[in-house]
Amino acid sequence: MVYFVGAGSGAVDLITVRGQRLLRQADVVIYAGSLVNPQLLKETRPDCRLYNSAKMTLEEVLEVIEQAHREQACIVRLHTGDPCLYGAIREQMDQLDALNIPYEYVPGVSSFCAAAAALNAEYTLPDVSQTVIITRMAGRTPGPEKEEIAKLAAHQATMVIFLSTGLLEGLQQRLMEGGYPADTPAAIVYKASWPDEKTFRCTVSTLAQTAKENNITKTALILVGRFLDSSYERSKLYDPSFETEFRKATR
Repeated sequence: MVYFVGAGSGAVDLITVRGQRLLRQADVVIYAGSLVNPQLLKETRPDCRLYNSAKMTLEEVLEVIEQAHREQACIVRLHTGDPCLYGAIREQMDQLDALNIPYEYVPGVSSFCAAAAALNAEYTLPDVSQTVIITRMAGRTPGPEKEEIAKLAAHQATMVIFLSTGLLEGLQQRLMEGGYPADTPAAIVYKASWPDEKTFRCTVSTLAQTAKENNITKTALILVGRFLDSSYERSKLYDPSFETEFRKATR
């Protein structure tokens, strides 16, 4: 059996209980060494075979899985954060389907959640934004034209931008061209939940400058939107004048 496990955003204790249990019983672990916290590998048994997929192709990963499956091994494919976001797991699962190798997907804590926690922020403030756009800037790997950053920026919703720290000059330009005012609050969260986590608040127009001044060149999330302001309306969820399925209105 193959288990696709989300390792969490960085902090060792943010892996799920299920993910930790699978790591402890695994015979083989193929881990995304570019971003997975290496301390997590200490959860494995001394005889567990470890493979760093950062140095492997898809074909090499599948070769290891096929061999381990023939041995009836417990295989953990350890991805950073939650692998549903930029984890390239679909292509692996499709290949496993073709090979009739069973698998299970164990979700993890994504870095976009850890980034909000680092800022003590809520992405969905009632009268500010009820939509979160998770995207990335097109670089060496292109994206769908209909999802170009400026087109998404036209909504002026909360935006969480992955894999774009090295493209901030172009990113901030496209954000403003799309509709975000230059003074829209923004933040750079470096290595969310890791011991060396750093946060920097700025505006859309100063994203590139802020990153340059603080020597942030990779492994950071870019957050954009008025949710980073302090002005918002109270939620109806706990409003005494608002009735829900679970309580009556008291005002």
